[in-house]
Amino acid sequence: MSTKARIFYVEDDETLGFVTKDNLELSGFEVVHFTHGNEAILNFKPTEYDLCLLDVMLPGIDGFELARRIRKISLQIPIIFLTAKSMKEDRIEGLLLGGDDYITKPFSIEELILKINVFLRRKEIVGSVEKSEFVIGQYTLDYKNLVLSSSNSKKSLTLKEAELLKYLIKNKNEVIKRADILVAVWGKDDYFLGRSLDVFISRLRKYLKDDSSIEISNRHGVGFVFKVES
Repeated sequence: MSTKARIFYVEDDETLGFVTKDNLELSGFEVVHFTHGNEAILNFKPTEYDLCLLDVMLPGIDGFELARRIRKISLQIPIIFLTAKSMKEDRIEGLLLGGDDYITKPFSIEELILKINVFLRRKEIVGSVEKSEFVIGQYTLDYKNLVLSSSNSKKSLTLKEAELLKYLIKNKNEVIKRADILVAVWGKDDYFLGRSLDVFISRLRKYLKDDSSIEISNRHGVGFVFKVES
């Protein structure tokens, strides 16, 4: 059985798709390439892939809708969007939909490989022997299995949600700078990723709202404080 990381790649530009697939395979990845959104979702099985690489503009269902459907099937698999350089809205919308990162066209294959390897390493870390359970108030974060649970609830998290919550837990009751969160969780301090961070913070507030001893408060112009009363 192949030990190569397997990439689910959807790109309708056949020339770009061929060149990208060829270069990724030369770099040691296994790539399954689709050119049509409808065909791609019919062939998506989360247990068969390690990462999704999705063009935004596709025939049939577009990359955003494809990501929505993938997220209904799997919260764990990393998704990287390929976006038009001039379309800032693409980057923001893709991140808010549950995408983990984006890369703008035209891109270098070296930059793409770097991003792919970052996410593959994070998946390995999630499954490693590093401490994976964290108790906060009435909740337990099972980081390895991406689950937030309490005595009467259980919530599956995306990899990014789990990474962000773990980072907040590790820095609880301290002022945490936005830039530090972005670099630690997303790998860089970026305006579009910052917009995504705000949405992720809102989601975590919703997930933790039943415990009054936990609060994620804003520090205007600086960042956040993850308050947990003893």
